[in-house]
Amino acid sequence: MADVLKWGGPDARLTPAEINTAIAEILDHFGPARRILAVPPDFTRYYSYAGQITGMVHEIAGRNLTDVLPALGTHRPVSDREREIMFPDVPASLFRAHDWRNDLVTLGEVPREFIREQSEGKLDWPWPAQVNRLVAEGGHDMILSIGQVVPHEVVGMANHAKNLLVGTGGVHGINRSHFLGAVYGMERMMGRADTPVRAVLNYAAEHFLSHLPVVYIQTVIGRENGEPVVRGLFAGRGLQCFYDASELALQVNFTMLKEAPQHVVAWLDPEEFHSTWLGNKAIYRSRMAIADGGRLTVLAPAVQSFGEDREIDRLIRKYGYRGTPATLAAVEENEELRDNLSAAAHLIHGSSEGRFEITYAPGDLTREEVEGVGFRYADLAETQRRYDPTTMSDGWNTMSDGERVFFLSAPAMGLWAHANRFAAGAAPDAHP
Repeated sequence: MADVLKWGGPDARLTPAEINTAIAEILDHFGPARRILAVPPDFTRYYSYAGQITGMVHEIAGRNLTDVLPALGTHRPVSDREREIMFPDVPASLFRAHDWRNDLVTLGEVPREFIREQSEGKLDWPWPAQVNRLVAEGGHDMILSIGQVVPHEVVGMANHAKNLLVGTGGVHGINRSHFLGAVYGMERMMGRADTPVRAVLNYAAEHFLSHLPVVYIQTVIGRENGEPVVRGLFAGRGLQCFYDASELALQVNFTMLKEAPQHVVAWLDPEEFHSTWLGNKAIYRSRMAIADGGRLTVLAPAVQSFGEDREIDRLIRKYGYRGTPATLAAVEENEELRDNLSAAAHLIHGSSEGRFEITYAPGDLTREEVEGVGFRYADLAETQRRYDPTTMSDGWNTMSDGERVFFLSAPAMGLWAHANRFAAGAAPDAHP
């Protein structure tokens, strides 16, 4: 049996018919299965094509698809409206909600010695490998872990075992994996398939998931004429499908710039982004491109909160995006932050460390709220009149007064960097 099934390439545009045929081949190749659990991402990964793939699984497998468990991580549950948009062909009765603070099974622990080694001596605790009880004890004979491989701020390249161990994981595993990435340094990891967090996930997958009938289905999504297109589809039981997808994602989703922009403007789709917890991907994915002393303006028409749940929202409001030294000091001094290390990691990730300015133009946060967490505030209507996302093109734009800005219409779908801020040998050749 082949270890990996794969379709596509850097310039491919896989059609729905081709993908449907591929899903049928995947189910046949790794089957047969009479009880299938699908674990797709939530609505924040709407463009992953995972919703359509889950629908195809239902069409092909029929009643054998018994459960759909969106990998929420710390995000809020999928709303009825989001489900209807992302999973229109999947019955609502199949959906289950993941509770990251409760409904869990601990499969084992990654030893503290391994964490100490991966964190370069900065952290000294074990990492609990936890998944939703339905994954561990649901009695399924096929678990489809479906998602997109794309540059990611916590793990380097998203997906594979992260979808299960974080997406359906528990509070301690999520907190500690996020914090490991933060103390190691997100700019050392983004766009790289092998990172300390990935090493922890791989260890856990090898030691604690291997008895489960997991099949990974990974997509690589590009953009063509402003619209998402499926460039690649990969499936397998082991790690190779992830590495193959990562290689393609680096070609499709990474842009190396010869010139560092003084001003980046990022648009947050109102259907996807309602909090800075999610919307700060505009910061993560552009930070290595922005010039020293430059600025980032985030157009965020639907952002109305900082956290995705009430407690994390409260912590962000209290401690703010103040930079790594201030956040680490706050962790040391405050038990409530030590108990919510994913929030602490998010605060580190969301700071420019004083290197460039971050301005938010939100739809439903006040100036006092935005400035209270350490960002600059801009009026949304006024800012959109100057930087109109409906007329700007991705990449370089010149305003009527001569200002040059670099526009990102979908910052979560890629990674942008200037050559001086990206390690040699980690990315393809620079593009103008």
